[in-house]
Formats: sequence, C-alpha cells, structure tokens
Amino acid sequence: MVLRAVAILLVALIASPAGAAGFQYGTAPDPDGKPLELGIWYPSDAPVSAQPLGLFTQQVAPYAAIAGEKLPLIVISHGTGGGASGHYDTAVALADAGFVVVALSHTGDNYKDQSLAFTRRNFTDRPRQVSRVIDYMLNDWTGHASIDPARIGMFGHSAGGFTTLIVLGATADWNLAVLFCHDHPEDWGCQQAKEWNSTTADKTPPKWHHDPRVKAGAIAAPALGYTFTKDGLAAVKQPIQLWRAETDQIAPNQWNADLVKARLPNPPDDHLVPLAGHFAFLAPCSEALAKIAPYICQDDTGFDRVAFHKQFNQALADFFKAKLAPP
Repeated sequence: MVLRAVAILLVALIASPAGAAGFQYGTAPDPDGKPLELGIWYPSDAPVSAQPLGLFTQQVAPYAAIAGEKLPLIVISHGTGGGASGHYDTAVALADAGFVVVALSHTGDNYKDQSLAFTRRNFTDRPRQVSRVIDYMLNDWTGHASIDPARIGMFGHSAGGFTTLIVLGATADWNLAVLFCHDHPEDWGCQQAKEWNSTTADKTPPKWHHDPRVKAGAIAAPALGYTFTKDGLAAVKQPIQLWRAETDQIAPNQWNADLVKARLPNPPDDHLVPLAGHFAFLAPCSEALAKIAPYICQDDTGFDRVAFHKQFNQALADFFKAKLAPP
C-alpha cells in the first residue's frame, strides 16, 4: 500500500508540476482607442504542454484554473514595435513564482501597427493604456477575485521602461527630446523619428498619466532617459530595479539608463549586464523569429541569452516578491 501511494504521488507531481503556469488571451476595453490585446499568465496546478504563441512555443496550461488567492499582479509593457508575446519567458517564470502577469500590445506601437511609434501621442497614450489593463484585470477578468489589488508591479523594456517610469509618477520634458535629437542626429531613436519636429512643435504641455496602484517597477534598457530631469523623477518613490545593457546601441546608457539611475530620488537595484545589447531582455528567439527579425536576435559574441534569462527572470521574481510582499 505504501509503495502504491508513493507511485500515485509521483504520477501526480509529474502531471501537475509545482509552479506550473496557466495562460489565456484577453482583451481590455479602451474608451479612448482600440481594444488592447493581452496575454495573461498565472499560477495553476494543471499539467502544461507545448503551446504556440506567435512565433514562439511556450510550456503552459491553456485556460486552466487559477491556483492561489490574493496573488500579486505584474504588468509588462513592451518596447517600440514589440507585442504581448515578446517577454513570454519572463511572464511564464513570474507565473511559476506565484504572480498573475498581463502583457499588453500597445495600440499604434506594436509589430502589426506602428502608426503612432515615435510620436508624442504614443508616449502619452501608453501609460493610460496600462491603467485600462489594470482596471480590466481587477474588475472584469475571469480570475480577478484571485488578485490582490494592493500588490501590483510593472516591468517595462525600452519604450516600456519609459512607460513604467511615467506610470510610477515621473514627468518627462518633451522639449528635451527635441533638443537631444538636434544635438545627436546620429541617435537610433532620432533617426527613426525624423518627423519628431512636427510632432513636438505643439506647445501644449503633454498630460502624463500616473497610476498610484503600481507599487514597484523593473525597467530594462529604458528609452528616452534624457527626457527625465531630477525634478521629473522626484515623484518616483517606489522601489525600482534597473537593468542596463553594457553594449546598448539603441538606447545608449550615457543618455538613458545612466541618467535615470543618477536622477532617481532613491538608488535603484542596479544591474549592468556584460556583453548584453539592447534586445538581450527579449525572450530568446525562435528560429522563425530569427529569420524575419535578425536584428533583435543577434547577440554579441560571448553572450548567452538563454543562460542570462534564467538569472534575469529569477532576479525579477525575487525583486517583486520582496517589494510586493503581503503586509
């Protein structure tokens, strides 16, 4: 009888591994724009299997039941031209660690539609969209009763890092973007946004949307760091984890992450990643993605993105566990 009980237990553990992640697609309404496409990951006891996610394959339990109560929520904001799937491995790791995770595709600044990319409207819309997603997750998502509304964090990469800082209370000086591009026309972002002059000619001060429900933020290779003065970051009192890529050519550290680090009112939990480029924080590429977007999949010689992500995802989980711990 004892051997039989042990065998049954082993089968149960194999079928329902501890820390498994459930997954759902979702859509959050946005009264000021198109509905926001979502990927939602969460703790589950259901068995996982290989499931397609765009050009990726993830090990999840699709539409499985949620395991746990009063779970913390993490919102993921992607970079320019990205999407809800771009950080899927990080989302799975956070769900395995006990978080509900929601990643949105920003309207007009995603891989299917870049009609608003590099415009002032995009950067003012993004934080507002985050709040609409939080509203949906807390009130309308089928698993909303399992979320603790007092324990919400946010992770953002590149333009998503900028978005995260704004959500947390930062105020950007858009005039500094105009001046920076005038002085640094060689900058990647400035080259991509040659029409910024007409966009930023509007003298009306932009309205930056903040959300006090977000209690902690992690930012990786933040873009537009030069738009934040010390005063502009003064209201960001929440704990911040900052990730800097040593060889970032898209958002060079001296004009972006380094300035954010120096100007935050409280020192961030800072990580400088050797040999990492700007896109090192995206999920390791599939063969299919590498064929159509090699520029985001090519890492410097000696940098192992798969190995790095194991450390990166664990560090994010540890940070949010500590900063979003129950009272």
